[in-house]
Amino acid sequence: MKIIAMIPTYNEATNIKQMIEDVLNCGVDAEVLIVDDMSPDGTYKIVEEISKTNPKVHLLLRKEKKGRGYAGKDGFKKAVEMNAEYIVEMDGDGSHAPKYIPGFLETIKECDVVIGSRYIEGGKDENRTLLRQVVSNLSKLYLSIVLGVKIKDPTSGYRMFKKEVLEKIVGDLKANDPFIVTEVVYYLKKYKFTLKEYPIEFLSRMSGQSKLHPWTLIKYLFKVLKLKITGSV
Repeated sequence: MKIIAMIPTYNEATNIKQMIEDVLNCGVDAEVLIVDDMSPDGTYKIVEEISKTNPKVHLLLRKEKKGRGYAGKDGFKKAVEMNAEYIVEMDGDGSHAPKYIPGFLETIKECDVVIGSRYIEGGKDENRTLLRQVVSNLSKLYLSIVLGVKIKDPTSGYRMFKKEVLEKIVGDLKANDPFIVTEVVYYLKKYKFTLKEYPIEFLSRMSGQSKLHPWTLIKYLFKVLKLKITGSV
């Protein structure tokens, strides 16, 4: 059984070494695929050095068509090419704790995709500002109404997929930015894959500055409507 944690990164030099160590020591035999967009802070150089001595650490260095969406799509493709049976998508800033991966692995026996959820019993969203909480709650309601997604945390970017799921949807993905998280949910529903949520505590990033702001999330709500109407972003 091959499990790959696919982690898109940009300027995560202060976090990536610890993140890799935590994944490798999460309690299951997992490998790490870092997908980096030539981070100016040298994130990819750190990963490159680690990969020289650890065969479970892999680097996909992207030099063209930069952006979180493109990185996610390329990372999914690469993980499938590497014959991963299960692919975990997660952030590289420490907000997604690898300790939940064993629980995801157990849960995915009963579904096609596991979503790390802040909003089911046992889940928690640490130190979110009031504005972020309001935006997140509105996003949940909006996605439920517009896309018909009946999950508590549709904007979670911490997920585990079976290989065949990504093989089916990856060709449809077009978003160049973090909207890929919602785009994936749209196609999961379109192709009738089964989803289950697993409680996680969403943590504050280890260090550095967040690249996603509440107003960006609001802008994405308009993209949801376009996705619903046209079937594409």
